[in-house]
Amino acid sequence: MILQLKRLFDRVGEQTDFSGVIPLEELRDLGTSLEFTSPISLEGKIQNIAGMVTLDYSLRSSLLLLCDRCLDEFTKDYDLSFSHILCLNESELTGEDDVLIEDYVLDMNELAVSDLAISLPTKILCSEDCLGLCPDCGGNLNRGECRCQG
Repeated sequence: MILQLKRLFDRVGEQTDFSGVIPLEELRDLGTSLEFTSPISLEGKIQNIAGMVTLDYSLRSSLLLLCDRCLDEFTKDYDLSFSHILCLNESELTGEDDVLIEDYVLDMNELAVSDLAISLPTKILCSEDCLGLCPDCGGNLNRGECRCQG
């Protein structure tokens, strides 16, 4: 989803709402290592307040993930919200949530996937009480007691 923002940058007080879906085919074309099981649904608004252009949006999607403890695949739904200040020049960037855009054009597909990827925890677990694998035989302890001799 490409958003043209020239009018927003030119007019203080201007606001626009947007919504849309990033289809699975487009998500695969972005070359990310994330495996989506549903399209990304986006909804948000961009506004120019006193010359500062802000973006507030939410996304919903599902990912197929691999548990770091037991190595099982599982699907997890995400419903996240993000806020950014949009900048046209590098000199305007002041914080980590600032986004540099070129020629008044914002690629929401790229930004949404990036925001989602950054939001994922460093340790991905199928459940908080995941028991993991037996250190001796490698059996999945979530499926029952290990019968190894170790």
